[in-house]
Amino acid sequence: MGIDLPLIWAIIIIFGVMMYVVMDGFDLGIGILFPFIKGEKDRDVMMNTVAPVWDGNETWLVLGGAALFGAFPLAYSVVLSALYLPLILMLVGLIFRGVAFEFRFKATADKRHIWDKAFIWGSIIATFFQGVALGAFIEGIPVVNREYAGGGLDWLSPFSLFCGLGLIVAYALLGCTWLIMKTEGPLQERMHNLGRPLAIALLVVMGVVSLWTPLAHTDIAARWFTLPNLFWFLPVPILVLVTMYGLFKAIARNAHYTPFLLTLLLIFLGYSGLGISLWPNIIPPSISIWEAAAPPQSQGFMLVGTLFILPFILGYTYWSYYVFRGKVTHEDGYH
Repeated sequence: MGIDLPLIWAIIIIFGVMMYVVMDGFDLGIGILFPFIKGEKDRDVMMNTVAPVWDGNETWLVLGGAALFGAFPLAYSVVLSALYLPLILMLVGLIFRGVAFEFRFKATADKRHIWDKAFIWGSIIATFFQGVALGAFIEGIPVVNREYAGGGLDWLSPFSLFCGLGLIVAYALLGCTWLIMKTEGPLQERMHNLGRPLAIALLVVMGVVSLWTPLAHTDIAARWFTLPNLFWFLPVPILVLVTMYGLFKAIARNAHYTPFLLTLLLIFLGYSGLGISLWPNIIPPSISIWEAAAPPQSQGFMLVGTLFILPFILGYTYWSYYVFRGKVTHEDGYH
């Protein structure tokens, strides 16, 4: 029996995208939370919690895009053709945000507000259009003769816009719980106060998406609600409710690390639910990973290099977080 290269590459891409969502999610969330914090020193602390790691977090976005291009060229061409505009707007947001990181700390006091706004809006725009692209992807992409068969604005729908707003809520909660873990004093207390309403908002978002998706797509409804699948997949929504309850309890007792870990679990469960709904299609609703795969020779050649470089990426990611572990205070700086 041969090696299932498309399956291996699908796992690598799923892992890379999940790592990006988790790692870039909380630093995008910090930008989303910036308007809630007015003090310059507190804003400095917020940025300093991610300043040493934020650019490394985006390595996973590059890895996911490059892997999709090499391993599933059909999916790359179709998905990018369908989602060209939201993905470009996402990248514009990330550019503004990255520039704001560097320029804000160098700007004079009277100019700093410009880079604060760039950081805020860059984070919001990047997050919103990530969510819009995800919503449009879930709704499905028409393909005829292995080419995208839709229009330039087919991605624009009530569901995709709601997913954009929903991802803003999810990243805001990630950023909030990250700051609970990394800060102390009044700023941490402010994040504890924001944590509960953000958690409630995320629970509502997850509930709406969980109902909207099967109601709009009969194939997804059949996958979730027919026997024996119902019994196999029932632990996912149950775990969401249990995790959310634990998150409320952790925030109420002013825990430092537990809220962030539980929020990560919530994001993972949401990601798992998405995978259950769409698998094994890499271009919903009908093109599977095997139909979109590159020739085995190409996938095998790329796999050798990827398996070589992945341990280095994981290694320097772990090392950067280990070196900059612990609380960040007003005395810490970024230059």
